[in-house]
Amino acid sequence: MILSARALDIATTQIGVHEKGSSNSGPEVDKYLKSVGLTPGFPWCMAFVYWCYSQAAQESGVANFLIKTGGVLHQWNEQQPVRKIILDKVLKDPAIIQPGAVFIMDYGKGTGHTGLVEKIHGSYVDTIEGNTNDEGSREGYEVCRRTRRLTSIKGFIQ
Repeated sequence: MILSARALDIATTQIGVHEKGSSNSGPEVDKYLKSVGLTPGFPWCMAFVYWCYSQAAQESGVANFLIKTGGVLHQWNEQQPVRKIILDKVLKDPAIIQPGAVFIMDYGKGTGHTGLVEKIHGSYVDTIEGNTNDEGSREGYEVCRRTRRLTSIKGFIQ
């Protein structure tokens, strides 16, 4: 099984995980943060994605190609160029994005958001994300499915 597909399967098992209150912490959230060397209280969307890939890599006996970081834009900026796919390329051919690819959003001033792609349909992308909520916040409190406009994405890592 491709690493990204297995990471997506693992992410699916985490849907419904909630923070304890709105503290960026809780038993599962702390586990995600610890996987990238962070303590409770930090934003955790990238840590969630890294944890999913780390679990998939361990199960599959392959290396995790994601950088061990809780920083969304750090992941994008430091990732191997061959793994990065910019939005313009995806708009021309959405089929190049595999389920489980990592999407990257850039809100400016060093802030971003990330999650895993389930599928692209038309001008939308269905995702599984941590540190979000049903209203779409990038500082939410749970792991859930979201649908986002494809044009809100900076790029993809796969």
